[in-house]
Amino acid sequence: MRIVIVDDDKLVSISLKTIIEAAPGLEVAGTGCNGLEAIELYDKLKPDILLMDIRMDTMSGLQAGETVLKKHPEARILFLTTFADDDYIVQALKIGARGYILKQNFESIVPSLQAVYAGQSVFGEDIVAKIPSLMKESGKNDWAAYGITEKESELIALIAEGLSNREISGKLFLSEGTVRNSISVILEKLNLKGRTQLAVFYYKGNFKP
Repeated sequence: MRIVIVDDDKLVSISLKTIIEAAPGLEVAGTGCNGLEAIELYDKLKPDILLMDIRMDTMSGLQAGETVLKKHPEARILFLTTFADDDYIVQALKIGARGYILKQNFESIVPSLQAVYAGQSVFGEDIVAKIPSLMKESGKNDWAAYGITEKESELIALIAEGLSNREISGKLFLSEGTVRNSISVILEKLNLKGRTQLAVFYYKGNFKP
């Protein structure tokens, strides 16, 4: 797994590189110190994951992330920041980041990278707890306009509550395989990138990234 680190504090970048490369199979392909360098490094190196701070000079991580994802929709971006700022969290969700974790939880960095590489979205417990209160207009989606069935809308609501596939299968009396397939169909209908964006869609009402 190849990772690019972008942080305006060089000591942080060095520390992150040490932590990451101590794990088997992880390699830091490059480092940068602002959003412009993040864009250049991603274009040049095409890393598996872009691990990036948010508050940086010249261009923020959020601005850089939005630019990278417009050019490379498949990009996996994991934000690592000191700030659990509500606006930052919402913007990270909206642009399609794969994760948002806090620097203080340094022990979660490698597991988070591995989870994102495996296709999961990673938001720390303190971040996940904020999402429902940040997204206050739930229930205003016109599901029929998106071709979403009543059963699919029930599944979306359960995802927005943070339930796992196993928990959803128990509530809706479906197999886990059926739940997984249904989620894939829903994401394709709504042109969304994962469970986190689906939760944002549900809470915001007709949100499109």
